[in-house]
Amino acid sequence: MSGPARTDHERVEQANSALYEAMEQGDFEALSALWLPGDVSCVHPGWPVLRGTGEVLRSYALIMANTEYIQFFLTDVEVEIDGDTALVTCTENILSGGPAEEEGELGPLVGQLVVATNVFRRTGDGWRLWAHHGSPVLADTAGGEDGDDGTDGENGAGEGSGPGGAGLL
Repeated sequence: MSGPARTDHERVEQANSALYEAMEQGDFEALSALWLPGDVSCVHPGWPVLRGTGEVLRSYALIMANTEYIQFFLTDVEVEIDGDTALVTCTENILSGGPAEEEGELGPLVGQLVVATNVFRRTGDGWRLWAHHGSPVLADTAGGEDGDDGTDGENGAGEGSGPGGAGLL
């Protein structure tokens, strides 16, 4: 791989990491600056497709307002670049907590696995997010047998599914 392609690869990885860092820090301004203006799309696990910068950013504001604590551990990060478009796939290993019942306390922590696809476009201001799609990992891919996906017949989404739920990133 030549020098410029490696530089693009590093810049895309940096833009992808910045998305999750902004969420962890609750930095709505930084998160907003990462998205392209206009025709973008976003699918949070359990949510319908959101279209347009305004609708997408409102969803992140709602999630941030209803999530006391969140931390992402990204694994399986793969970056592919074709011209001015970059595709990033990864697994979001999420630890999150909602509001506590008592002041000064942290709410219950919930772990969740989400596979994500992030599509970036090259702009004059660097790589900007064009689309995000997150899907919950419902099956135990490590050792389930005979169709046992570890969900005991449930859909695996659990509490917090839907707009405003703490486990939907």
